Amino acid sequence: MDDTELKFKKTIESLEGKLLNIRAGRANPAMLNGINASYYGVATPIASLANITVPEARTLMVKPFDKSALKEIERAINEANIGITPVNNGEMIILTVPELTEEKRREYVKMAKSVCEEAKVALRNIRQDANNEIKKQELPEDEEKMYLNDIQEQINTYNKKIDDIFKEKETELMRV
Repeated sequence: MDDTELKFKKTIESLEGKLLNIRAGRANPAMLNGINASYYGVATPIASLANITVPEARTLMVKPFDKSALKEIERAINEANIGITPVNNGEMIILTVPELTEEKRREYVKMAKSVCEEAKVALRNIRQDANNEIKKQELPEDEEKMYLNDIQEQINTYNKKIDDIFKEKETELMRV
């Protein structure tokens, strides 16, 4: 039961991490998560190579710890195709997040809904595994039913959390 609860929590954490990467028209350092720049031949996350700050609502500043990495960071951001063109001023890279159109906002809401559905599928798979494990243990019928009901209550709670997270993200995305 504890193992199942832990898996449910990890699924929610994973969902929240994925939703951070769906931008809402505001600058967020998490937008650069998953982008690696070549640093002395090693693919290194940008967050490890530079200080990322948000001086304004729609501006990100990436100031590398080592200026020799500036060109590689710029190249990595360009190749990541995140919809933002980096501007290199010789000291740092400035990213200006463009205002989202209505159509783009709706597209991002669809992406968020899709990510939330994937999380629900993951929860159902975890529930199925837990149910199979309970049935293998050959418990008395009433005890087995109790455990199965507990897991169902847990999944209902986590499905509601996912719905709430989606509603919050949808509101954030549609806000102008």
